Amino acid sequence: MRHQEHFQLLTFYKFVDIPEAEAHRLVEEQWKFTHDIGLKGRVYIGTEGISATVTGNAGQLWAYREYLNSVPEFQNIPDIDSKANNVDGHKFDKMTVKYRDEIVTVGEKVTAQEVEKFRKELTPEAFKQILDEGKTDEYLILDMRNDYEYQLGHFKGAIPAGTVNFREVPKLLERYRETAKNKKIIWYCTGGIRCEKAAVIMNKAGLDEVYAIEGGVVKYTNTYNDGNWLGNLYTFDGRVSTQIGDGQTHTTIGSCLYSGKPTDNCENCRYAACNARLIADHKEYLAHGGFCSQECFQNAQNDGLVKNVDWDPYNYKMSVREAKRAGGETEKEMMEALKNHIISRYGKVTFRHLLSQKETSIIMD
Repeated sequence: MRHQEHFQLLTFYKFVDIPEAEAHRLVEEQWKFTHDIGLKGRVYIGTEGISATVTGNAGQLWAYREYLNSVPEFQNIPDIDSKANNVDGHKFDKMTVKYRDEIVTVGEKVTAQEVEKFRKELTPEAFKQILDEGKTDEYLILDMRNDYEYQLGHFKGAIPAGTVNFREVPKLLERYRETAKNKKIIWYCTGGIRCEKAAVIMNKAGLDEVYAIEGGVVKYTNTYNDGNWLGNLYTFDGRVSTQIGDGQTHTTIGSCLYSGKPTDNCENCRYAACNARLIADHKEYLAHGGFCSQECFQNAQNDGLVKNVDWDPYNYKMSVREAKRAGGETEKEMMEALKNHIISRYGKVTFRHLLSQKETSIIMD
């Protein structure tokens, strides 16, 4: 009987001041080490510290933790274990280690000293108490993620922040302060880093009583299976849509883009220029050719910028490339053939949305 490897996904960060030259050196060192042991994922290192999401088997992750603890800057990383998740294999195609001026982009850099001084966080235990005791009227709970992430799943009592860029957060807070009527503001992100950093910046600027949830959604849902999270959790790795809870506590709140029926499934629009993230039943997604809207369906017929998939035998990328290479009347004929293929397969379906569902991403943490 073949031994089955045990894999985990680690997502972690640490704010620590690192000189730029040293940060570049650590990037090179970490790239070599993670490649040598076979990890896959993303690591960002900069003058603010480190932020990472990686997958590996038990031996690889043991070695990686030992390596991190051997680097003075990366010792004692908060929540590296409490935010770990068991997975069935690697959830990334490759290993990427890069230098970033900001380890998470908010539009302003912070120092470790500022983080320590101005950080305001609620522990998962404290946040759970607020939800369990029905004290949400005393707080404004903001979901700072993309709209499709909120629609797939969110905390009870949370509302979408309604911003697509963290640079808009000061204006956002001022707007919500009037709505909140001096309530304390709690906001959250997937892994916690972006909201913690933004809360530090806001509190530093004098906008007091802005709290992040320690460890974000991941730490809370890893700690409690209590039904306070509704729906699935969107993650920026191979899992994409991850069930939270079990048969007793899980609730599906996602609504299919095409039919409106409940679903936890996520896909991407196949029109490459759109690539919108969709909450969609998989069968409905196939029936609609993977296009999110009438606009994308029409644009795909005109320019052929369609992502190849195993359930549609047409090689769009190669066909468009060969058509452009041929030029003239041959190009027109080949593009007409591509258009006819799309129409013949998907021309009888109707779309609930006329326009592309693409939105500007807020975060990827």
